[in-house]
Amino acid sequence: MAAQKINEAHEHIAKAEKCLKTSLTKWKPDFDSAASEYAKAAVCFKNAKQYEQAKDAYLKEAEYHTENKTLFHAAKAIEQAGMMMKEQKKMPEAIQYIEKACMMYMENGTPDTAAMALDRAGKLIEPLNLEKAVDLYQKAAGVFENEDRLRQAVELLGKASRLLVRLKRLDEAATALQKEKNMYKEIENFPMCFKKTTAQVLVHLHRGDYVAADKCVRESYSLPGYSGSEDCVAMETLLQGFDEQDEDQVYRVCNSPLLKYMDNDYAKLAISLKVPGGGGKKKKAAAAPQGGSSGAPAAAEDEDDEYEGGLC
Repeated sequence: MAAQKINEAHEHIAKAEKCLKTSLTKWKPDFDSAASEYAKAAVCFKNAKQYEQAKDAYLKEAEYHTENKTLFHAAKAIEQAGMMMKEQKKMPEAIQYIEKACMMYMENGTPDTAAMALDRAGKLIEPLNLEKAVDLYQKAAGVFENEDRLRQAVELLGKASRLLVRLKRLDEAATALQKEKNMYKEIENFPMCFKKTTAQVLVHLHRGDYVAADKCVRESYSLPGYSGSEDCVAMETLLQGFDEQDEDQVYRVCNSPLLKYMDNDYAKLAISLKVPGGGGKKKKAAAAPQGGSSGAPAAAEDEDDEYEGGLC
């Protein structure tokens, strides 16, 4: 079967080369037909699992589409060449081809296609290179934002923000979260603004910036429905516990369902949050009628792996 497909591929290549020849009666190469034959050859190589040869055929297809001024089809072929590199587990090369295709989509006036390709590239590289995935998601978000497609843009920004938290690039994560919140506000998705405020508070407290965390909550009071909401009360209680160095109060908020079932990267921030200097009000809590929770901070550490699966 594979040998048959390879033979078919070579037949298509021979036809393509014939299309490119000129003569006394044929002054111009037939780039359109040549591109079509190379596309067929690429599919045959792909079906035979000859991915390197398929990649070369897709690049030839792209070359002749470019000669024929059909840039969208050229970009599609280059993107397919990238997918052939992915099949060979050559991810950096795959991403290079996909990024090149995206540039061509932009030049061709099809930015949505470019953004979707960047998103796909981000998903491909994420298991191997979080930094590159962040870059691709942010680029895709920027393209959608320029097209005023804020719902798509904010979704991609969210992916980037979570990866920045995972990379412990918290200053950048704080900036990205603010941009997300502003977009959700613009499209009037206020419940998501509440969630982003909670994420901001966790990031700022891990950065050691209580003032910035408090400011995020205060600014959110202007959002319809925030004041008195579950999210608002939780953050006020968390900040109060942090300010008073009450480890037990902080532990209770950070291990509440509201925070534990956030996106996994933020849930981990919550259950790993520690009060600076700790122990300020721990003894007082132990003496309270409810009994004690003297092992609370240690329990927070023990629970770290409980959310590996995370809920969005």
